[in-house]
Amino acid sequence: MTKLKAGVIGAGAFGRIHARKYAEDSRMHFAGVFDPDDERAQQLADTHGAQAFASLDALIGAVDIITIASPPSLHAGAAKPALAAGKHVLIEKPLATDAAAGAELVRLAADRKVTLACGHQERLVFQAMGMLDAPEEPSFIESVREGPWTGRSADVSVTLDLMVHDLDLALRLIGGQPGRVSATARNEHGRAADAIEARLAFDGAEAVFTSSRIAPDRRRTMRAVYPSGEVKIDFIARTFENTTAFPLNAAFAETRIGADPLGANVAQFIDAVLGVAPRPVVTGEEALAVLELALAVDQASGLPSLS
Repeated sequence: MTKLKAGVIGAGAFGRIHARKYAEDSRMHFAGVFDPDDERAQQLADTHGAQAFASLDALIGAVDIITIASPPSLHAGAAKPALAAGKHVLIEKPLATDAAAGAELVRLAADRKVTLACGHQERLVFQAMGMLDAPEEPSFIESVREGPWTGRSADVSVTLDLMVHDLDLALRLIGGQPGRVSATARNEHGRAADAIEARLAFDGAEAVFTSSRIAPDRRRTMRAVYPSGEVKIDFIARTFENTTAFPLNAAFAETRIGADPLGANVAQFIDAVLGVAPRPVVTGEEALAVLELALAVDQASGLPSLS
C-alpha cells in the first residue's frame, strides 16, 4: 500500500504530538514540518528522520495531508493555500479567528473535495464516556475551564483558546445555536479576554460557561442536568458522577479513545481521508458553528477576539 505523506505546520507542543502520531501510523509517511523558527523545526524533523521545509509552500507541495498547529491567528492563512492545493487538512482549534475566513475554508474543502477537520478533542472524551448516546437532551449545562497564565495562544481570547471546547460539547449535546448570548470579561495580558463568563439561552436549555487563563489553579469541569438526573465531569481527574439512568462507561479513561483523544482524532482524520470512516470527528462545518458562537460570546463581552 502506498503511504500517504503527512506534514505539520507548527513545531510547538501540539505540532510535536501530531508529528509523532503520523510517524507511528503504518499508513503514513511523516514527510516533515514547517515552522518560522528554523531551529525548532529542525529539531522536530530530526526526531523522526524527516525534513524541515524552508517555506509553507514547499511543505504543501510535498505532502497529501497536513496538520496546522500554529498559533490560532495563523490557522486560516496556512489552511487556505493547503486546501486550495487539494490537500486534506486537520486544524487544531479554533478553525479560524473570524467567521468569513472559516466559511471560506469550508467552501474550499467542499470545492476541492478534500477532508477538513478540527481538533476539538474533548468530543472524543464524551464519545468514550457514552455521553453522545444519551437518550435525552440537557436542560442546563455549567462548565468551568481555567488555569494559570502560560502565554500559550495569547494571540486570541480565552474564548477561542479554551472555551471553544465546551461550546463544541454544548452544541453537540443540545443542538442548534442559542437565541441569546451575554458575557462579561476582563483582560490582563492584551486586548482580548483572559477571563470570561458567558450565559447562553437555547430553545429549552440554558448554559453557563466560565473560562480563564489567569486563574490560580487548573479546573476542567462540566455539569449537565437532564430531566432524569445529572452528570458531573472532572476532565482533569477523568472521572464523573452520574445520577441519570444513562449507561455511561466509568472506565472511559482506559479505553483507546479515552486514553488518547488527540491520537484518536488524528486516526479518524486519516480514516476519513482514506474513506474508511464517513467523516472526521469534528467536521469543518461543525468547527465553523463553534467559531461563530465563540465570536458571538466575545462580541457580547465587549472585548475583541484578537489580542
